[in-house]
Amino acid sequence: MQEFSGKTAVVTGAASGIGRALVLKFAGAGCRVVAADVDAAGLEETRKLAEAAGAQALAVHCDVTRQDNLDACADAAYDAFGAVHILCNNAGVLSGGTTWELPIEDYQWQIAVNTLGPIHGVRSFVPRMLAQDSEGHIVNTASMAGLTTMPFAGAYHLSKHACLAFTECLYHELKETKLGVSVLCPELINTGIAASERVRPEGYQHRDKDYVVSPAGKLVVDALAEGMKTGGLAPSVMADRVYDAIVADRFYIIAEDAWRDACNQRLEDIRLGRNPTFAPPTSV
Repeated sequence: MQEFSGKTAVVTGAASGIGRALVLKFAGAGCRVVAADVDAAGLEETRKLAEAAGAQALAVHCDVTRQDNLDACADAAYDAFGAVHILCNNAGVLSGGTTWELPIEDYQWQIAVNTLGPIHGVRSFVPRMLAQDSEGHIVNTASMAGLTTMPFAGAYHLSKHACLAFTECLYHELKETKLGVSVLCPELINTGIAASERVRPEGYQHRDKDYVVSPAGKLVVDALAEGMKTGGLAPSVMADRVYDAIVADRFYIIAEDAWRDACNQRLEDIRLGRNPTFAPPTSV
């Protein structure tokens, strides 16, 4: 896909971070943009910024854990602009803890957003995008956590591994169509994901009202927040990578730093059939 002017881009998780950066990147390239998120205040700010950049912009309140919300988002996008050419299933959340201590609600929430969110987006938009019979592109946001494994973030890793596998399958299925597919695997980005609790839907709240985050869970969130402050990349870097990947029709959008080394270490473990190596990225 080479031409962006006059096209329509839909981005979930658009109220902040990578999602907002994607909206503004596409707006700057001449796209009409549809920004979707559960964070109403952040979403409105994104819409204003996109309009200030000269784009036609639509904000849609959308909970990606619900298929009907994505269906409504697709309806709104097609009603407003008649077509959708770029779909970025980008919303993501994180909570940490040991695999046996993490509440089942945390597993369910991360899977619902990080895995089912892209699935819902694909189900709502891809049939209509195929029916358009025009050039387009789908980008699902996984993570370098979808290519590696670390302790105390099992639910996040499994949700992102699943997102990656799902997106690879989607690529094969759409290979002979006019729709390209990419998977974005960010490393440490300066976003609000360490404060994901602020957007946890009611259905995924802890049923144990006395629940307290475990020391391991607190360690993950605190380390992530600190790492973002001291070494996190700007979200705009991811938006630039996505734009370039769409132009080049490149599937894997993967970090080239220590995270890539950690990924290669895991692949070598698999190739040799040896036990998993603990290989955290040395840049974090």
